[in-house]
Amino acid sequence: MKATTTNAPEAMARRVLSEYGETYAHEAGIRLRDTPAPLYRLLVLCVLLSAPIRASTAVAAARELFAGRLRTPRRMADSRGQDRLDALGRAHYRRYDESTATALGDGARFVLERWNGDLRRLRDEAEGEPARVRELLQEVPRIGPTGADIFCREVQAVWPRLRPFADARVREAAGSLGLPRTPRALAALVPVGDFARFADGLVRVSLSPDAADRLRAVPGDR
Repeated sequence: MKATTTNAPEAMARRVLSEYGETYAHEAGIRLRDTPAPLYRLLVLCVLLSAPIRASTAVAAARELFAGRLRTPRRMADSRGQDRLDALGRAHYRRYDESTATALGDGARFVLERWNGDLRRLRDEAEGEPARVRELLQEVPRIGPTGADIFCREVQAVWPRLRPFADARVREAAGSLGLPRTPRALAALVPVGDFARFADGLVRVSLSPDAADRLRAVPGDR
């Protein structure tokens, strides 16, 4: 039988989770927890993802930096700019490599001075309010609205007060699949602990040219 389409949101959400449900933090090798070091590594990843560059290249660059032991704001701040530049180069993160290497050093020093290297202090300063968290994140060099959205989208896995967080890109991708566009309605489609994966899965769908069409097609009876 020919493939048909379905409007069942729950079934679509399951497919998104199954086929695309991986956070960028996980892909970058970050075991995200509510502790200073992994939260900082997530911030580094968001700096890298903020440039108009392929997500896979940004993830590879994060892995290279972390493999070089640049996993905490202190180590990043104390590192040589050339070491940061070399790590980015190994990942072929080139077009923005010099400015990004500088931003990573400046950002590490800022996080140390502003929040003593602990981004949980940012959360506490914001009183857990997503809009205020986004504002404070944008004080970090190279973190703009896009980077702040990525951070909130990922960190909601360990900062429950931010849930459900779905930025414009997530909502747009959801709409393309016939899913609801509001964060709460989207969150109702998946287990609470899976929402960060689901949100990133929707972003991955939006980055794949044929993903939406393929997900909308449901195999016929077998």
